[in-house]
Amino acid sequence: MSVRQGTEAAILETIARIREDVCALHAELTRYELVVWTAGNVSARVPGTDLMVIKPSGVSYQDLTPEQMVVTDLHGTPVRGTNVGGGGTVDWGNPPLSPSSDTAAHAYVYRHMPEVGGVVHTHSTYATAWAARGEAIPCVLTMMGDEFGGSIPVGPFALIGDDSIGHGIVETLKNSNSPAVLMQNHGPFTIGKDARSAVKAAVMCEEVARTVHISRQLGEPLPIDERDIDSLYARYQNVYGQ
Repeated sequence: MSVRQGTEAAILETIARIREDVCALHAELTRYELVVWTAGNVSARVPGTDLMVIKPSGVSYQDLTPEQMVVTDLHGTPVRGTNVGGGGTVDWGNPPLSPSSDTAAHAYVYRHMPEVGGVVHTHSTYATAWAARGEAIPCVLTMMGDEFGGSIPVGPFALIGDDSIGHGIVETLKNSNSPAVLMQNHGPFTIGKDARSAVKAAVMCEEVARTVHISRQLGEPLPIDERDIDSLYARYQNVYGQ
């Protein structure tokens, strides 16, 4: 990737801000009990570039700092220096840390879904339990109509190590309103216009997974008519809030 002189300072400033945001958002994962130990990760696209920022692999949440967030290209490779006009290079200030083991999946999503600005992965208990069954979470709550525009779909089984998980995420979500997908036998991935939106989707995904599970212990949940789901989704996405 080449960067024009004159934009270098602006990009460095943006990356510094995103590093702070991504680091802080990991605390939301522990706050809502969506992760254990070092599992799970948040990433964010760096607008106007082919770069992303993601959590380092295997670092405890309580030890995370903004400076430890790793900048990679959109193939998941950490960037060390980038050519600029006049033959110089930009030092992105990357730490000597490996990015998350899920980086290839995040990067694939950013490459193939340009509208996505943030990706989150957790192993939250109830959502992962549905993923272990390979079962979509049915839209039986108005909250689901609001946030997900229907059921939360299941993506295919895929192993960590390349972009197979990312491919499954994109193929599952490209024709869905849902910002969440349950990757079979793995756990939920969520997307958003930015990292905070993706974290919100992860929190909401676990909440509805838990509620629908409890409902099924009492009996079969009542489905919501598709027209009502569409109405709920349109209102929440376009009218709700300030």
